[in-house]
Parts: sequence; structure tokens; C-alpha cells
Amino acid sequence: MDARTLARLLEPEVFARLAEIDYRPSDELALAARLRKEGLEPEAATALLAQAALRVEAEEKFGPFASDMLFTRDGLAQATRLPVAAHHARRMLAVEPTRLADLGCGLGADTMAFAGMASTLEAVEAVEADEVTAAIATFNLRHLDTVTVTHGLAEDHDLEHVDALWLDPARRALPGGKPGGKPGGKPGGTSSGKSVSGTAGAGKGTTDAHGSARRITDPEAFSPSLTCAFDAASRVRAAGIKLGPALDHALVPDGWEAQWVSHDGDVVEVALYAGDAALRPGRNALVLHPQGPVQVHESEVPVDDEDGIGDLGSYLFEPHGALVRAGLVTALCEPLDARRISRPIAYLTGDRVPIEAAAKLVRTYRIREVLPAGLKPLRAALMARGIGRVVIKKRGADIVPEQVRRRLKLPTGEPATLVFTRIGENHVVLLTDLVAPKL
Repeated sequence: MDARTLARLLEPEVFARLAEIDYRPSDELALAARLRKEGLEPEAATALLAQAALRVEAEEKFGPFASDMLFTRDGLAQATRLPVAAHHARRMLAVEPTRLADLGCGLGADTMAFAGMASTLEAVEAVEADEVTAAIATFNLRHLDTVTVTHGLAEDHDLEHVDALWLDPARRALPGGKPGGKPGGKPGGTSSGKSVSGTAGAGKGTTDAHGSARRITDPEAFSPSLTCAFDAASRVRAAGIKLGPALDHALVPDGWEAQWVSHDGDVVEVALYAGDAALRPGRNALVLHPQGPVQVHESEVPVDDEDGIGDLGSYLFEPHGALVRAGLVTALCEPLDARRISRPIAYLTGDRVPIEAAAKLVRTYRIREVLPAGLKPLRAALMARGIGRVVIKKRGADIVPEQVRRRLKLPTGEPATLVFTRIGENHVVLLTDLVAPKL
């Protein structure tokens, strides 16, 4: 969306129609025809329908708040899920700041949580480099009177009177080689004094097959760069930096807390906390479960290998992604009475179904059989057992699940989960069934 389209969308006579659209993908052509018949030009009708569709998609992240917000497709894809944003807010507000800066605020999800849950905050200073995204954030945050949204660079923001900082560096590249914002761009820059000074290196500015900006993997090409973000954090009382979960552990500064977070089955981020915001230095994994969060710290990782690695039990345990990314899989061996199926593979096996807190940290599968890994004998084995619908998972196996599913060409049959992995050094396929957790 460009600035002209957004301005037209926000005109009262156009915007009022958004609430009247009961959007269903199957009705889009009819809705577009109706809007044009009512006198709207095609561009405005298209923008309205795009927003109606995005609001429906956004309910998964924002719940009922989505119906009162505006979005861009890339911005929604990168926005913090509201339960995760609430967790950020609890962490940062626990230090009782008076002024908090949210640099790289995107569409405003974290800012919404900071301001909406605050009791001590006098002001939240939200900054976004992309002009359209900043305007949309201003709209989304319009009901929160402690929030100001500024269109500008994180690198240039004055931290003189800020005592808490939340920073979400841009990690996507735009065409032309510049780091992207959320979604329109957060180019690198330099500045001096009390601002977030530093130069963000440029990554390759390319887009993927869907036209979305590609992820940047070099932390010094983020905008602001990771070095710059660390410097900014050192100049406030409490800081949090949101990053992608693939962050190299070696990049976490000594004395900082690195928290990998899983929500609704997905590992969504690693957040680095410094100063008063750091509760316990080192790596930890947090699973935000509907029945209460569970956390595992690196101090719980055993020094020695567990006994029986490679001995297959009755159940397969799949740790949530936050534990895998944080390198904490073996911390589950004792509470699950389990062992790894192979040293480098992040699957565990044991003979008891997990209960209570441990059940929140893994998905559990009952192992029916060990099947051959070759596609021809595997297909024959599945057909002999009447299995025709499969979920395919993998770790330690060089396969593409969708390609395997197509090549199996199974007739209609019973459901099962196939796990392509290794037991010791042997490639196998485990025929399994998902087990409901005992919480």
C-alpha cells in the first residue's frame, strides 16, 4: 500500500464502508462489483477488500482488536502475536519505567501491549522508519493517549530521557540492497550523541517468489545492526531486543538473558534482555501454553549424556521449537524419563506419557512400528495397514514432506503420522499416532 492509497482509504466516506463488509473469499468478486456500483473507483474498492481480508486473517494474532485496526500483508506477517506482546509488556513493565521507546514498532502490536498494560508509564515513544507503516501504527494506536508515533529511523531516536527500550531491528531486505522495515523499509544510517548511533550494513535487496522481502541473516546487516542495538541497550536502565529464533548463541552478550519463545506450536522469536529487564542470565526457553507458561533454563541441562541413547521406547517426544533453538532438549530427559533417539537429533523417546508441566513442553506420539525408509516398501507397508492419510514430520532426514506425500500416492485410508528420522545412525520411518496431552 502506498501513501496515496492509504490517504484515500482513511477518507470518512470510504473508511465507513470497511465495517460494512462481511468478507468471505468466495464473495470477493461480488463485493468488488457492489463497491464499484456504489461509485468507488477500482483502487479504493481493492484497498477496502484487501483490508477486510487482512482483518479476518489478523484475528489469529490480534483477536477482537483486529476489527478496529489496519494492516499491510507484510506488516501482519511480521507483527508480534498479541499474547507474545503481552508477555513482552509484563517483562518490560516489571521494572516500572516512566518512558519507554519502542524502536521499529511496525503496525504497533508491542506498543499496544506496553501502553495498554502500563500503570507507571508516562509515555511510550514508538518509532517506525516506513512512512505508510508509521501512519498505520498511528491509526492502530489512536486510542492510547500515552503513545506518540514518529516516522523516523531507530538510529536517530534520542534516548536521553528514556529509561526502557524495546528494539525490533529490521531483518528483511528491500529491492536495491537496503534493509527493510515492517514492511516498507528501515534503511541504515548513522547519527551521533544520545541517539541509537551506528551503521547498518546492507544486505542483498531481493524478494521471494511471493514478492515479500527476503530475510537478512547477517546480524550486522540488520537495521539497526546488532552491534548498534547492543550499544543502545547499554544506555538505558532496561532493554529488550526482539530477534529471529535462528540467532547464533555466541552472539548473546555475557550477562544477558536470551529467551526463545514458542506460542501455539511455533517458535516465534528470541528476545534478549539486558539491565533491569534481565531476570536470569543465560539461555532459556519459554512455552506460552493456554494453560500456563512453562520455562526451562540452561542450568537444567545435564553435564553428561543420558543412558540408552538410540534405544527406542513406546513413545516419541517432540520438544517445542523454543527448546530446540535454545539448545535445551536434553534438559527434558530427567522430567520425561527419556533419552534421545540419536545424539544430534532433537527427538526423545521413553515409555511414559508426560503429565502436567512436562506435557506442555513436548508433543507426544505413540510409536506403532518402525517402517522401512525406502518409498516403495514404505508405500506397501502403509497400504497393508490401511493407512491413506499421513502427516509427515522429519528430523535428520533429507526429504521434502510434500514431495514424499505425492510420491506415496496412497489410496483413501486411516490417518497416521510418519516421522522420518534416525535411530542411532540408521535412517527409519516411525509410524506413530499423536497422543492427547495429560495436563
